[in-house]
Amino acid sequence: MMRIGLTGGIAAGKSVAAHTFAELGAVLIDHDVLARRVVAPGTVVLDRLVERFGEEVLDADGALDRAALGHLVFNDPAARADLDAIVHPDIHRLAAQEEAGAVAADADAIVVHDIPLLVETGQEETFHLVAVVDAPADLRIRRLVEQRGLGLPDARRRVAAQADDAVRLAAADVVLPGTGTEDELRAAVRALWRRLQTEVEEEHE
Repeated sequence: MMRIGLTGGIAAGKSVAAHTFAELGAVLIDHDVLARRVVAPGTVVLDRLVERFGEEVLDADGALDRAALGHLVFNDPAARADLDAIVHPDIHRLAAQEEAGAVAADADAIVVHDIPLLVETGQEETFHLVAVVDAPADLRIRRLVEQRGLGLPDARRRVAAQADDAVRLAAADVVLPGTGTEDELRAAVRALWRRLQTEVEEEHE
């Protein structure tokens, strides 16, 4: 089994890379999906978030209002740390369960963990390989404005809230290009996939 940590700044193209890995046969574990599962209505994690941040983080249906929670923690490092301490242990538990299931089904599985804040949460040393989809901050800001409809100040804040590009690149074993077209990024992922498969095959020789 090979464990890959996939990350990249917001709007760099990480989702395209993740989907390409899955199409090629990787077991994809999307930590954003897990993050939504652990805060579903009725979960202990959601109860703890309400206890810490108040009823205002719930919407009219009793589900987590992610925008309201984000507003509370965005510029408050202590609040963000509390959020991480509440949510991340259960995300890690679910990710470990999914990975164990994948390995039980195929001992040679290539498991890709799609983690937006991999570097920010200090997980880079836990993977056999860290792949970073890289695109400069100004390009990512422009994509947030033009493709996702964010205002320029909000786009800049979101990019600034993540790890500096140099920090992220320092953690990378492989850098995937997020500056060009989606087809170019997919081609880079396919090239990496061929390399990884060769390494797995060589281990069995």
